Amino acid sequence: MVTRVTYVKKTKVKNFIIVDAGMNDFVRPTLYEAYHGVAPVIKTKAAVQKFDIVGPICESGDFFAHERRVIEPAEGSLLAVMGAGAYGFSMSSNYNSRRRPCEVLVSGKKFYVIRERESQQDLARGEVIPKILA
Repeated sequence: MVTRVTYVKKTKVKNFIIVDAGMNDFVRPTLYEAYHGVAPVIKTKAAVQKFDIVGPICESGDFFAHERRVIEPAEGSLLAVMGAGAYGFSMSSNYNSRRRPCEVLVSGKKFYVIRERESQQDLARGEVIPKILA
């Protein structure tokens, strides 16, 4: 799963990376305390620090990693949450009126969008099953 960093918050007690993906997109860390690697899509020379990586839903279960040592990302940069895959997507939901992301198939150096992101209109009509592309 790829997610965008929306904010980096540092406090005296704890550091946070807030991303645009939420527990509705990938719930395994919350439900099972599952460990998934997190890495920057584009590596930088920034320092490695300890962060909690959290989503925008503002609930205690909206997290992807606690106390994780990662390269400090810049706001707007992309992070990859490893091993999310189709199983992760199958557990996704529209919780908190959030749209599910698109699905991308990667084959070698090529990629294909195989399921479009849900639209706000899909949610308003109650059509929460995303369109499969032919």
